[in-house]
Amino acid sequence: MPTPIAKAPEPELGSGIIHKDRYTTREFMALEWERMWTKVWLLGPRLSDLAKVGDYVCEEIGPESVIFVRAAEGPGGLKALYNVCPHRGNRLRNPGAGRVPSFRCPYHFFEFELDGSQKHIPDLSDFRQGCPADSVRMRELRAESWGGWLWFSFADDAEPLREYLGVLPEHLDPYHFEDQFLIRDLTIEWDCNWKTSVDAFNEVFHVQAIHPQLLEMLDDINVQIDLYERHNRYLVPFGVLSPRYANQEEVTQALREMMLAAGINPESFPGRAKEVRPALIAAARQQGAERGIDYSELNDDQMVDDYHYMIFPNVTLNIHYSGMMLFRQRPHPTDPNKMFFDLQNFERLPPEQGAPPRIAHRHFRHGETTLGLVLDQDAYNLPRVQRGMNSRAFKGLHINYKERRIRHMHRTIDGYLAEGA
Repeated sequence: MPTPIAKAPEPELGSGIIHKDRYTTREFMALEWERMWTKVWLLGPRLSDLAKVGDYVCEEIGPESVIFVRAAEGPGGLKALYNVCPHRGNRLRNPGAGRVPSFRCPYHFFEFELDGSQKHIPDLSDFRQGCPADSVRMRELRAESWGGWLWFSFADDAEPLREYLGVLPEHLDPYHFEDQFLIRDLTIEWDCNWKTSVDAFNEVFHVQAIHPQLLEMLDDINVQIDLYERHNRYLVPFGVLSPRYANQEEVTQALREMMLAAGINPESFPGRAKEVRPALIAAARQQGAERGIDYSELNDDQMVDDYHYMIFPNVTLNIHYSGMMLFRQRPHPTDPNKMFFDLQNFERLPPEQGAPPRIAHRHFRHGETTLGLVLDQDAYNLPRVQRGMNSRAFKGLHINYKERRIRHMHRTIDGYLAEGA
């Protein structure tokens, strides 16, 4: 089925300020962790990173560390395990990926099978109270797959993943994420709260100020916003000029670059700005046919626009017909003014081309690498926002209608906080 495009009903979200303590205090950070982060479904690694028995990926989120592993063949062989030895609490693996026959603790050589069960306990006879297999084992988390990823939840009683995702599989399956492959994989330590980062990508109100060059290639005014139970989206028209742009007839440099990327020669293009978008759509369809990629499930808007989804609480998808850019915001373990920003780019390849070699993951501190002009502009601004939030002069966020995805996210957080009270 094609991606639904109908406008969702608008919920009542209120109009009060969003208090700054939600972004700046350790008290709210701890409350949020206990009542929200440990109850939701969270994005884990790509299934392609867990292709063979023994493949594992170790990732951290907040104060926890999780090992994702292919323990056996078949869907049931994918496991998510707390990265902690039940003997003395040592972490078994450092963040990263690899392949192992088992997990052995480097502290005292307690060893566990790939599914977390006991394999070897040194000097077992000296444990007079015994080491029962059901308790001295790596603890397992809920894990399910969708879209080419393994997802996990700290909540043993979490609803099935598909129920949690709600309308999203219906919306996003036409993009065939499982057929997309990583072409960039970065983590950057950002000096802001995780929500400060999510907020920046949940509205286009800031485009005119922070990204003025984008006014030459997208419409930041006529943006459809849809708010669902937990998740939300906006549909941003590309290949057009912003209504804020002065000369509505000009084929701008940004539009010319879009045409070049689509295989259109801007020097011989006969039309004006309003003719660029239809030409881009036609070129994308032709490109798909030439490459043997079936885009028949995507509508014409999807062949040029940014279908921008926020999967609560911390995944942002900038989706285009040929691939996507994914953001995952992970909270810092102790400091509400810091976070980890995971940036991944994916490309959809022809089926016969096969999977390319796995691109290396790289980790940077704030400002150590360029992310491209647009994200560099955000990366420069976000620490300034976070420092300003900590001022005694600032009380909280004043949210306008264009920014209502932010208010929707906070309403969803509040639902978890109330449920856990």
